[in-house]
Amino acid sequence: MLSYRHAFHAGNHADVLKHFVQVQLHQYMNQKDTAYTYIDTHSGAGVYALDSSFASKNAEFDTGIGPLWSRTDLPPALAEYVDLVKGMNPSGKMRYYPGSPWVADQMTRPDDRLRLFELHPADSKILADNFRKAEAHKAEQGERTRGRRVMIERGDGFLSMKALLPPPSRRALVLIDPPYEMKDDYRKVKDALEEALGRFPTGMFAVWYPVLQRMESRQFADRLKRLPAKEWLNVTLTVSTPGPDGFGLHSSGMFILNPPYTLEPLLREVMPYLVKVLGKDAGASFVIERGTQVTGAATARVGAGGTTRQPVGNARRASPLSGTGSLRLPGQAAVPPGRALPEAASGEAKRPDGAAAAKVNAASRAKRFSRAESERPDERFDPARDPGKAPRARYADERPKVPGARPERAASGRPSAGRPASGRPTAGQAPAGTGPARSRKRG
Repeated sequence: MLSYRHAFHAGNHADVLKHFVQVQLHQYMNQKDTAYTYIDTHSGAGVYALDSSFASKNAEFDTGIGPLWSRTDLPPALAEYVDLVKGMNPSGKMRYYPGSPWVADQMTRPDDRLRLFELHPADSKILADNFRKAEAHKAEQGERTRGRRVMIERGDGFLSMKALLPPPSRRALVLIDPPYEMKDDYRKVKDALEEALGRFPTGMFAVWYPVLQRMESRQFADRLKRLPAKEWLNVTLTVSTPGPDGFGLHSSGMFILNPPYTLEPLLREVMPYLVKVLGKDAGASFVIERGTQVTGAATARVGAGGTTRQPVGNARRASPLSGTGSLRLPGQAAVPPGRALPEAASGEAKRPDGAAAAKVNAASRAKRFSRAESERPDERFDPARDPGKAPRARYADERPKVPGARPERAASGRPSAGRPASGRPTAGQAPAGTGPARSRKRG
């Protein structure tokens, strides 16, 4: 677990991307007078000697800071980072390379606070010694030292970050750079960020990660996009085509939560230059992505060719219900639960769109109104206008009498108007001349 030593990889292309972005983040934070806190969860040793046995074994700095050392056509933003590295090599020879704690010490102001954590016992001791020597050198030069504004602790940065958020000034820059030795490191980064955003949602969080062939690495950036941050920015740098065996670090990325608005334009200017200078084959490229938390919002993606596309976020889409529930599609008419839309008279199938629903409702209303009109009594009868037409009666006693007919008594004892007399009494009817029939009372 503690076998990783960053001295083997000091100054490579991943360090160039990481520290160049870190310099830009510090410059943005320095624009306000209010002091801020810098938190480094995996600080390392702070300074690395490129001529040591660790760094010279693979000489990975030849793929990163080496090709940039003597360039005279550096973009202004990239030149600031290269000048910072040259500042710790006054002889002009490339011998030392800074880690993220040393970059933070050079870029922050005297009132800003540094909180540095390293779990490896050897690197933690080297880090403390390097800062002690730097503070002694400042005191000899008469410069103001940080004193207690720098705190170096041997421990797990994931756990220690909880007690520091939110900082007293409500401004913080957090750099998370674990070794990713174990697959569990990817989950730890996501969980730590999720908890940190819950404590301090306006903080700026920068995460370095390797782009490898393993599943955890390929899905890592997409999982970070789902964190509850207002905005995010993702940039990756690839220097060569990955080998068939999948070994070796050919690509890395920086994922920033709540990034500064000035960072993306700088990346568009610098990343093509890094691909041209550090690229080894046709597989060299870069990718810049920005967006909000993945809830359906569109994000911009810029590739090495400068093209831009708008991928759609993977928000949960509304379920295409048939209109029988509370959730309806746009333009769909409301239908009571358990009742389907009636089909149109032309035989077309039921559709949830607004045009078909309006057509069905209009037909239903016309049918209902026509039935009501047919059952309504004719109150506007005019004999002069319609001489051959008899008016419809409103009540039973207004019906015309038939000549020669006499009223018959029904079982209820009431006369039935307009019925002719019959020779035989019907059921429940008394014979003629015997008087009214008595109605039976129900018990």
